[in-house]
Amino acid sequence: MNATICFIGAGNMAQSLIGGLIASGYNKQNIIATDPTEAQRNSVTQNFGIHCLADNAEAIQRSDIVVLAVKPQVLESVCHSIADAVQAKKPLIISVAAGIRSDDINRWLGSNTAIVRTMPNTPALIQTGATGLFANTFVSNEQQSQAEHILRAAGITVWVDEEAKLDAVTALSGSGPAYYFMFMEAMEQTAQTLGLDEKTAHLLTLQTALGAAKMALESHQDCATLRKNVTSPNGTTERAIQSFENAGLHQIVENAMKAAQTRAQELADELGGKA
Repeated sequence: MNATICFIGAGNMAQSLIGGLIASGYNKQNIIATDPTEAQRNSVTQNFGIHCLADNAEAIQRSDIVVLAVKPQVLESVCHSIADAVQAKKPLIISVAAGIRSDDINRWLGSNTAIVRTMPNTPALIQTGATGLFANTFVSNEQQSQAEHILRAAGITVWVDEEAKLDAVTALSGSGPAYYFMFMEAMEQTAQTLGLDEKTAHLLTLQTALGAAKMALESHQDCATLRKNVTSPNGTTERAIQSFENAGLHQIVENAMKAAQTRAQELADELGGKA
């Protein structure tokens, strides 16, 4: 693929995807970014060796694909500001804004706009991301392949057949890294109360998380079976698992993910529901 890709907004998620594309061998000359802050533009240019402009319309005029990588709260105003340029160029639009529906983006940009709405996560920065994608009816097969190519440069991709399912993706992989970080944080802190020094607790926590994830990825067994395999009867692991179960861990996780899903739906209503 040699399409020119423009990132509107050069924050963390845009840089995650830009870094992934470059690492996969994508031509830097075909990547453009924009940002209103001069310091941010200079930083992106220095770090990635790409053009970073202040003018969104100019960048869109030079692009085949436009990635909307701004915060959900400002997406509407950004879309209104670039609508004329989008209608003139008719690029593929890829949105990474959580919660905002493709119909709303289409309305803000004009009409009959090819939009792929995505939900990536921050591990894309190190090419281990997980992204859900949904294409509206105006997206061609070629454009769908282009969107997948861009997001796969930063990790795995999964297409959903109903846009509402992206809210579940948000609750799982979009917000999920923070859940694991919080769990690891708790493990580190507890290990220190049990007598380990901070450095040792940190190292063992991270390596344990890495090892468990790698085993799950490389095994043909599901997570429940893998857990049972390391839970000896009347052993230390069983005692810990019983404590988790007594505390209602499964219900806690379910409540948390449903809260994240609900917030994604609320964002759609709050930020995209206006006519």
